[in-house]
Amino acid sequence: MKIAIIGAGNMGGAVARGLAKGSLVKTSDITVSNPSRGKLEALKVEFPELNITCENSQAATGADVVILAVKPWKIQEVIEEIKGGLDYDNQAIASMAGGIGTAQLCTYLDRGDGEYPGVYYLIPNTAIAVMSGMTFMTSVCSTPELDAQMLAMFKEMGDAMLVEERLMDAGMALASCGIAYVMRYIRAATEGGVELGFYAKDAQRVIMQTMKGAVDLLTAGGLHPEMEIDRVTTPGGLTIRGLNAMEEAGFTQSVIKGLRASVKK
Repeated sequence: MKIAIIGAGNMGGAVARGLAKGSLVKTSDITVSNPSRGKLEALKVEFPELNITCENSQAATGADVVILAVKPWKIQEVIEEIKGGLDYDNQAIASMAGGIGTAQLCTYLDRGDGEYPGVYYLIPNTAIAVMSGMTFMTSVCSTPELDAQMLAMFKEMGDAMLVEERLMDAGMALASCGIAYVMRYIRAATEGGVELGFYAKDAQRVIMQTMKGAVDLLTAGGLHPEMEIDRVTTPGGLTIRGLNAMEEAGFTQSVIKGLRASVKK
């Protein structure tokens, strides 16, 4: 499968790096375009077999999937630039522009003949660059075979879910915005560790390993988080005192409110 990525910014670069590190797509079958060459040259240094260009139409020509990794306000402009040369019968378009759903993408892709390519709306997160991403996707005008290929490609870079479009904003809050929320927890816990006597770098190391351990426990056991919490909260113990203090400060409600605030109104 040949992949074109239009845009080499944070998300476009992350997807390019993830795909190049994987085994399902050959690095030589990936083309990345960007207006300026700086970010392209950086990618080329990392992955010499990667194809780079400053011409979006050149990148899109012959690609099986064209991934649009540009800001929402650039999507229409980029589609207008490339759509005349697209083969709707053999190419799919996947956009990572938050808030622009499949209906709007189809409007931009309309050539007046009633034909459309397979259209995907993707919400990944930046951890895709290190093969630990979480990607949500929804599609129209696609096929089950193409859906399966897209899922396999993004699952290789972490995990991926094909969901109803109504869940895309929620997925963005949980996984895309969620990266920042997890980072904020790490920062807060690190600051607490410093107050308790650790150097900052050591506290961060402890917190990161503890988070990894918590995820691994849930992955291995398939249990509800509360069951794992019960294992480490003894009657009258320190852990339950800490949890209760966090809840008194509004921990759970703060998380839920933050997620709700992240969903587009």
